[in-house]
Amino acid sequence: MRHINLPIFIPHLGCPNDCVFCNQRKISGTMCFNKTGVKNEIDTFLDTVDRDKCEVQLAFFGGSFTGIDRDDMLYLLGIAKEYIDRGLISSVRLSTRPDYINAEILDILAAHGVKSIELGIQSMSDKVLSACKRGHTADISKQACRMIKERGFELIGQMMTALPCSTPEDELNTALNLVSLGVDGARIYPTMVFSGTELEKIFKQGDYAPPTLDELIERTANVFSVFAKQGIPVIRIGLQASDGLGEADGIVAGAYEAAMGEMVISRYYMNLIIPLLDQIKDKVTGKELIIYCAKGEISKVIGHKQANKMKILSEYNVKKLKILEKEELMVYNISIDYN
Repeated sequence: MRHINLPIFIPHLGCPNDCVFCNQRKISGTMCFNKTGVKNEIDTFLDTVDRDKCEVQLAFFGGSFTGIDRDDMLYLLGIAKEYIDRGLISSVRLSTRPDYINAEILDILAAHGVKSIELGIQSMSDKVLSACKRGHTADISKQACRMIKERGFELIGQMMTALPCSTPEDELNTALNLVSLGVDGARIYPTMVFSGTELEKIFKQGDYAPPTLDELIERTANVFSVFAKQGIPVIRIGLQASDGLGEADGIVAGAYEAAMGEMVISRYYMNLIIPLLDQIKDKVTGKELIIYCAKGEISKVIGHKQANKMKILSEYNVKKLKILEKEELMVYNISIDYN
């Protein structure tokens, strides 16, 4: 069955501090929250889906769910449990902070049908966490991940690239840590400078310089490769395009692209292809080159706006380039043949 998230956004609720990069209200597109309207929101959404063909998971996004007022949290979880007991939704997904995970919280979540916990880890570098005023250490993130996995929840690790003080090595280390902690999936968010954040002030003072688009894609593609090589799904790369991100009070700096996910995965493929072609460069000159990929991956191998295809044709002097699917290839793998 097709999986669908039914998103309920609770912007910034439950978060005790403002990280330098954070403007959750602008990111989620939601400026306020009224818990009494949640049932109507759920019912309206359910009217639009065929539940015989779709598995619907209620998802509380946007804030630190396990840090909101306890009565409010129990109220929302109680609503979710009602819909689970009626067979209208399958389970609950929520996002929260590592320092808002403990044994009591996990008991409550388990009793109310929570299946998936998305943890905003952002970085496993204490240097970066401190610069971002994140409010917790990498050890707390690791402890939270272990507790979540030990209790049998699905764990999604959320991380960021190009944070203040972060290096490409820091980001690779964060991804490797998430893999070793057993995450079931990941989200990767390249840093953007939002209006009204402390990062905007730091940027305007000249103490933070966002990477160029090409640099940001390369750094994020290298992180993506860590998960891809381990078969861990990356369910989101970059902020979702929404009204307001391009307005004056939205993103003020940073290489934002609505197609960031496509561009990063295309770069990942190109980074696989180049070393292989470099080994046979003399042999492919003037020949027909065939690159095989998994089913459904042709457009990503071709590249955003055919960038990969044009680069191969121009730099390797092949007579003709074909990109074809091969049934036996797993996703994010390629093979090359030439005549």
